[in-house]
Amino acid sequence: MQKILITEDDDTIRAALAVILSDNGFEPVFASSCREARERFDGCSLCLLDLMLPDGSGLDVLKEIRQKSSVPVIIISCMDDNGDISRGLDLGADDYITKPFSGQVLVSRIKALQRRLSGFSEEAPEGLTATEQRLYDYFRLNKGRTLTRSQLLAHMWDNKNEFVSDNALSVAVNRIRGKLSGSGRIVTVKGVGYKWED
Repeated sequence: MQKILITEDDDTIRAALAVILSDNGFEPVFASSCREARERFDGCSLCLLDLMLPDGSGLDVLKEIRQKSSVPVIIISCMDDNGDISRGLDLGADDYITKPFSGQVLVSRIKALQRRLSGFSEEAPEGLTATEQRLYDYFRLNKGRTLTRSQLLAHMWDNKNEFVSDNALSVAVNRIRGKLSGSGRIVTVKGVGYKWED
């Protein structure tokens, strides 16, 4: 059963989400603050993230998630200003749903996102190492966006809490390029980083 992290401080909304997700075969994991979200994120396959939390902004949690993981994040917020929505998506959220929302629509969005992401693995070139697969998925998730070398290095944070070297990043990108077979390409953005183009 896939675990979904629900970062939401409203008890009523949290309870409703628990029922909706459980009824659709997901295991909800709850966090009511930024601190709890950081503690409980590992092992979850998707995150539902509120922006207004008692100890800070959900956007800060989103930034930290994107430094180390490509796990899908859907923002659920009462903030419906176009600027707030753009900011969340620009920071790496995969979707943005405003409150109040339909449980049916939420589940449909989750399943659509999972279908899209599962397609990445099915289309992945053969022979990728675990590090190369992670980097490849991250490029695909951010299709068309320029990713700085710093962002990519942060995303490749290893289990020993040591940053992957800048040279190792270049080597990994070149190895992925050598294994691609027409599904897209990694373009170098001079002086900045890289970008995936279909």
